[in-house]
Amino acid sequence: MKELDINGFKELIIERSDYTIERCKKILDNETTAILGYGPQGRGQSLNMRDQGFEVILGLRKGGSWDNAVNDGWIEGETLFEIEEATKRGTVIQLLLSDAGQIQAWPTVKENLKEGDTLYFSHGFGIIFRDDTNIIPPSNVNVVLVAPKGSGLTVRNHFLEGRGINSSYAIFQDFNGSAKDIAIATAFAIGSGHLFETTFEKEVHSDLTGERCVLMGLIQGAFLAQYEVLREKGHSPSEAYNETIEEALESLYPLVSEKGMDWMFSNCSTTAQRGALDWAPKFKEVLKPVINDCYEKVVSGEEARISISSNSRDDYRSKLDKELEEINNQEMWLAGKQLRPLRPENSNK
Repeated sequence: MKELDINGFKELIIERSDYTIERCKKILDNETTAILGYGPQGRGQSLNMRDQGFEVILGLRKGGSWDNAVNDGWIEGETLFEIEEATKRGTVIQLLLSDAGQIQAWPTVKENLKEGDTLYFSHGFGIIFRDDTNIIPPSNVNVVLVAPKGSGLTVRNHFLEGRGINSSYAIFQDFNGSAKDIAIATAFAIGSGHLFETTFEKEVHSDLTGERCVLMGLIQGAFLAQYEVLREKGHSPSEAYNETIEEALESLYPLVSEKGMDWMFSNCSTTAQRGALDWAPKFKEVLKPVINDCYEKVVSGEEARISISSNSRDDYRSKLDKELEEINNQEMWLAGKQLRPLRPENSNK
């Protein structure tokens, strides 16, 4: 284990060397992991567990996800079942359906949970907003969380590249004293690299805020705002795209990832440094109240209720497809489609 001291705040980080795969297999030796759902997280986590030799089955509805699982080598009646049967067969039940899918499947899952089972989530949404989701676990099961800090596609790709992905973990309910070991063993079985302890509440509050702000919503809004200003001032689509997105993703953000923001600043021109240092506080002043407002709406459950209401509608998928198509057809991203192939590494493709 490694202790971090960040400005006086101490955290204990669990590393792979603390829980070798051999140790994880011993912990899970008498367990059957049933992964319900085959979206990005379900697919990534299940394939990583299977590749590392853990006993894992899938629980899915017949349809597109079922067909995708068959194409990935899951066998009906052996490792692929419908949700009810998989829940009956499993002892560690990974509820990796969408939030709306979890709400819909919960009565079936709850009915087939057995005393001593472990109910596993990768997002605290269903539990923390249980007044709206009605996902209230019985008292005779463990309830744990392992939340990879990335999409299911990243979980899978990092595993295939021999890397790990950082994850947080939490224990909501420890019925038989084994919840922590099962959570940690499963975390490394799915391809985690380091584990950070949290709570269900903190995970869901930070996760929903991040998605709506810096990770997705804010960055799309900021990209689009700058792109539109440049275009309105007479810059070409390629120039507006390159100065807004291409340079960020291909040049500057990798430097931030490597050694931090100060490292990126120090490797830019003095003119760029001065401008960034002067303008960053102005953006913080504008953005912090907006992010704080978002956080408060997450904590109050307002954002959860919006998601549940929207995602439970029969026409949700068609409306989502329309919204995504609108983004896809924004000139900024149309420019990207033509400019990305011009990157040197793509020149011979």
